[in-house]
Amino acid sequence: MATAVKVYGPSISVAVSRVLACLLEKDVQFQLITINLAKAEHKKPDFLKLQPFGQVPAFQDESISLFESRAICRYVSDKYVNQGNKGLYGTNPLEKASIDQWLEAEGQSFSPPSSALVFQLAFAPRMKIKQDEGAIKLNKAKLAKVFDVYEKRLGESRYLAGDEFTLADLSHLPNTQYLVSATDKEELFTSRENVGRWWGEISSRESWKKVVEMQKSPSPLRS
Repeated sequence: MATAVKVYGPSISVAVSRVLACLLEKDVQFQLITINLAKAEHKKPDFLKLQPFGQVPAFQDESISLFESRAICRYVSDKYVNQGNKGLYGTNPLEKASIDQWLEAEGQSFSPPSSALVFQLAFAPRMKIKQDEGAIKLNKAKLAKVFDVYEKRLGESRYLAGDEFTLADLSHLPNTQYLVSATDKEELFTSRENVGRWWGEISSRESWKKVVEMQKSPSPLRS
């Protein structure tokens, strides 16, 4: 039996949940090792050996250690190419390039404003931090422009990188889940026909539903 890979971090983390969804799509056995951020466990020497920037997730596959969630997802998809969702990271150079360009769009155009909104609308109230209305307005406008581009693209293809679900779509799941379920900004998605249809499809995948359940009641070992 193959040794389970290890993922370090809380399942509620956006970056950690991205990796978990990828592992579930690829049917890779994993062990989730919870890191208590409130106790600064991610800044302790042992963890810094795995993740020198002191952020989650950290990832181990036997003797290999990696960090940065999108890099981990690419690695998992390539190493375990013949199991689970075989086309998650494409099957030829053109497909991979298309997936990569939308992963870049997610990281550079979607993630900054969506992360800002998630913090201001979902986490700031829990942390008893005053919300910055200016930041909310600014980032909502930025995200709306991103979704205008997505709306056009998703009118041309079922998913961002083509007609199959890939890492390009998967990478959007964590932040979007928070925006839809924990804020009042759902209209950013539902007001756009193609974006709304796309979100409905990707968020209903069994892999993502398992991640959402893990966030409610984390379990240390999944396969």
